[in-house]
Amino acid sequence: MALFALVVVWVMVTGALRWLAAHPLVLVSLLVVGGGAAAFWIVRRRERARWERVRRHGLRYALPQIDALHHRQFEYAVRDLMHRDGCADAVQVGGAGDNGADVKATDPYGRRWVIQCKHRRAGLSGAAVGTPDLHVLNGTGRPVHHGDVVVLVTNGRFTGNAVDFARSQRLHLVDRSLLARWAGGSTPLWELLGAVPPPRRPTSLS
Repeated sequence: MALFALVVVWVMVTGALRWLAAHPLVLVSLLVVGGGAAAFWIVRRRERARWERVRRHGLRYALPQIDALHHRQFEYAVRDLMHRDGCADAVQVGGAGDNGADVKATDPYGRRWVIQCKHRRAGLSGAAVGTPDLHVLNGTGRPVHHGDVVVLVTNGRFTGNAVDFARSQRLHLVDRSLLARWAGGSTPLWELLGAVPPPRRPTSLS
């Protein structure tokens, strides 16, 4: 019986090899798909390993580090901080046509975060973030991006009018002082902000 099974397997394998030899495009397609799948698996494995190191050592930024970043690097830093806090799907989306969102993430409680980043190379001495930026964020954060928590983060400061407008529209502001606590510590942003929406779903953290 074992010999018969081996013969059957041999016939099937040799038959498949002959068929593939007669259809080289199929073989090439299989190799391409297999190679792509292997490359994707390797990239994902490296990414998981990188985030495991981040969680193990604790990601932190000091304000001088943040001030020295390019505005795009600042967006990636905010994404990484959200990821550190447990938002596994945190992604940087800023760029042309971003509709006011630079980072999106879902926290462990199921809340969708939409974050706009405003970097000031001069830090606190740079131009204050005013209401025009908040108007854009307010117009897209919930209607377009379906955010539960809509936030503007800056390493600088906000105008008084911006603070008043944010309060009236349930927008959350992270200024230089709050950013220093968040980036330099290990407390999730939702624990530093007030009046965030309740969890969408129960978790082991709730």
